[in-house]
Amino acid sequence: MGTSVPPAGALTVPRLFTLDTVMVDVVLVIDALPSRGGDAVASRHLVGAGGGYNVMSAAARQGMAVVYAGQVGTGPFADIVHAALAGEGVVTPIAADREHDAGLCVVLVDRNGERTFATAPGAETLLDRGALDGLDVVAGDYVFLSGYSLVYERIGTSVTRWVADLDDDVIVSFDPGPRVADIRPSWRTAVLERTDWLLTNAAEARAIAPRATLDESLAVLTGMTGRRGVVVHDGAAGCVVACRGEAPWRVAPFATHVVDTNGAGDVHDGVFLAALAGGAEPVVAARWANAAASIAISRVGPATCPTRDEIRGLVAG
Repeated sequence: MGTSVPPAGALTVPRLFTLDTVMVDVVLVIDALPSRGGDAVASRHLVGAGGGYNVMSAAARQGMAVVYAGQVGTGPFADIVHAALAGEGVVTPIAADREHDAGLCVVLVDRNGERTFATAPGAETLLDRGALDGLDVVAGDYVFLSGYSLVYERIGTSVTRWVADLDDDVIVSFDPGPRVADIRPSWRTAVLERTDWLLTNAAEARAIAPRATLDESLAVLTGMTGRRGVVVHDGAAGCVVACRGEAPWRVAPFATHVVDTNGAGDVHDGVFLAALAGGAEPVVAARWANAAASIAISRVGPATCPTRDEIRGLVAG
């Protein structure tokens, strides 16, 4: 199975280029969603960077060099995003949009930790292909794509064409996200065909490959994508790792107290990719990712990925 601990010294290279929309999350913790026209009083709230920031912060906290291959903007929301990225040491080579602010997402978290979103897109969805062509992605680097970058016309066109032209030795990972059904079928097919690691959850896996069981959906997915493998987050059941040409592995979860599931999948993605980049075998990387996600959902907020030492302590315990 390989090393049980991703080697820390190797995590600075290769780099992770993240092509996911980053906006500001306004998180409100409520008892339950109000009825239409009603009101709900939040017991807790926070405002901070969200979206693709969650994946980047997770990978950066494991020691991986991270580049935001997206566009922020100019304005009060963009200021929050810029400060958050800088705080995690994320490099931002693409110039800011001077005419538009970053987008905003209102996140309602109920008593069971489930989250409901309402989004107002911003500068992050207006990225042009020319900006991506200026990135210095080289063989061995990782590129992370999100379905959120494929549901908007301008950025979706740019991303789909750019990914298709990447060197074959660049490792592409793709998380389709909850809006997978809103992605243009031709774009989704093109991205899936180029994807080395498909990172998704059980509901999204069934949406892409509708079958009676998750195992059946997984078998179909590994035939249409995942040149290296497919990872399916399965909530309280942990995750499943299906490497190309091998039987799937069920990776057990860690016990936790669920407070807020917002960003749990992003944490899993970021830690998994950072561990792979550090030399861990996929099943080991998935175990670390399960541990990280279990800690993250016990805390309020989207960017709650634990440190490397916290994860190591849970895995070792």
